[in-house]
Amino acid sequence: MPAGGYFGRVLVADVTSGTSQSRPLPDSVLRRYIGGSGLGTWLLWQLGTPGGDPLGPRAPLAFVFSPLVGTPLTTSAKFAVVAKSPLTGMLTDALASSQFAIAGKLTGHDAIVIHGRAPELSVLLVDGDRTRLIGATHLAGMTAADADRHLRGELGRGWRVAAIGPAGEQGVRYATISHDGRHAGRGGLGAVMGAKNLKAIAVRAGTKVATADPAAVLAAARDLRERSFGPATAKYRELGTLANLLAFNAISALPTRNFQAATFDGAAELAEQPAGNAAGDVPGAVPEDVRGMRRVARSSCASCTIGCEHIYRSRGGQQARVEYENVFALGPMCGVSDPDAVLAASARCDELGIDTISAGGTIAWAMECAQRGLIDAPWLRFGDSAALLRILDEIGGRGTPLGSLLAEGSRRASRTVGGDSASFAPHVKGLEMPGYEPRTLHSMALGLAVNARGADHNRSGAYEADLSGDLDRLDGGDAHVAGAVETEDRAAVMDSLILCKFLRGVFTDPFTEWAGLLSAVTGWEVSSGELRETARRIVMAKRVYNIREGWQPADDWLPERLLNEPLSLPSGRVATLTAGRLRAMIASYYKMRGLDLEGRPDPAIVYDLGLA
Repeated sequence: MPAGGYFGRVLVADVTSGTSQSRPLPDSVLRRYIGGSGLGTWLLWQLGTPGGDPLGPRAPLAFVFSPLVGTPLTTSAKFAVVAKSPLTGMLTDALASSQFAIAGKLTGHDAIVIHGRAPELSVLLVDGDRTRLIGATHLAGMTAADADRHLRGELGRGWRVAAIGPAGEQGVRYATISHDGRHAGRGGLGAVMGAKNLKAIAVRAGTKVATADPAAVLAAARDLRERSFGPATAKYRELGTLANLLAFNAISALPTRNFQAATFDGAAELAEQPAGNAAGDVPGAVPEDVRGMRRVARSSCASCTIGCEHIYRSRGGQQARVEYENVFALGPMCGVSDPDAVLAASARCDELGIDTISAGGTIAWAMECAQRGLIDAPWLRFGDSAALLRILDEIGGRGTPLGSLLAEGSRRASRTVGGDSASFAPHVKGLEMPGYEPRTLHSMALGLAVNARGADHNRSGAYEADLSGDLDRLDGGDAHVAGAVETEDRAAVMDSLILCKFLRGVFTDPFTEWAGLLSAVTGWEVSSGELRETARRIVMAKRVYNIREGWQPADDWLPERLLNEPLSLPSGRVATLTAGRLRAMIASYYKMRGLDLEGRPDPAIVYDLGLA
């Protein structure tokens, strides 16, 4: 009998043969890795071929749920997609929220793992323990949203769909998987799915899952719902994450023109809002207008009470979700200040099915290459809105030599272009960098360098330590390292439970409160200490997986530009992140994690992970 919230089963589907089998998941594994990102790492270790091609037929693609999915706990309708990244060659795990999470879990499985390659473009149908492939050649070239609508019309009620867009079919290494307008975005999961000749996976719920203590779960859900309406989430409800644009610009933490600067003169045009303080606190209600765009709707993910999603319409009538990361990547990073163009570019990324952060980072790198004469594309210039939209189409369809080059991501493209282009390619481990300036956020600098997924702000929210007011964010040391470790541990648990990061501020004693939620759902007696050990285990398992796949100490590093080009700040201070400082923080991080001087764990630690 599995613990509450679990089925204790994983469905493994081979799309080459069209067969599948339901396999047991031991209770001990579920307790040690929970679900989501943690359980996905364990599954990838077990089912993946060491050193295998992430786009090869034997590479597993895992859709992983959690014990909280299907409960009334707010923000719990989430799932993780986990695979070896074609962009980094290491672990990638992307989280997303939608009804797909609930329907997928209620097929009677805690995870669905796909391997093989279908003989033609296909859709995998999962209906309880039954799976079958249907042809999807009529869906070729469609956006994920159009494919979703067509499939649900064909299949009938009750089906939920996760699909790829044209970029996934073309093998763009940062293609996404989309569902209900949401995206499993980072690391190229859409390319992995496309390599399996799958346009979509469709799931239909066929059972229910019980919790151990329904009354306690309901009481916790009511309490969490009330707290989700409080001040800790007000920024997300009222302004959404776009509020960060002006806040980061004010503290010189907004990467601009491929990290050539940390402030953007056009920031106000993209986010004309009431100014908050440097940490991003924003007073008052949301403005109806961001210059050139008008807010037309606010929406929530499935089973969410926060409602952080803000939909804007441009002067031309186009609508798109406006969030900090897509605006940063397609705006300041590329030097573009025209709100219409940024909105159009964001919408085009959604249609093509590509990650906005990697798209913006790779394009910004190419713009600088063109500026330096390293590539022959004189039309591709910083600030040119038309060029931004043109190159996105070329990338999504791999329709030109330049588009095909940039579809590989900035790391691979820089190896092709050569010269000194690698020194300003904005990636860590091959994953393009999010909208946080490491030279002015030293905890975040460390978090980006050592994170298993690469340059990532969701698996390492170390910027929280930088913006806490307790540390000098320009003078990284052991306290900054401790902050990075703590936020990484918290993220490991939240990403495995799975709960939205926007809830993190409502928990006053996070590990104790999360242990209470998990205990009520599963019936286990989980303590905060056990959950902290679980966090460390998950972080370590990701590192061990990466080591198996070829990680080297040099991979825990930042682009050379960030270590060699100081920033002069309006305050008169100079923001400098030297190689020596970064190396010292990495050494301290390794020590706190119990790693050796090269970042490798002791064999005894590896044994304790229970991966064998």
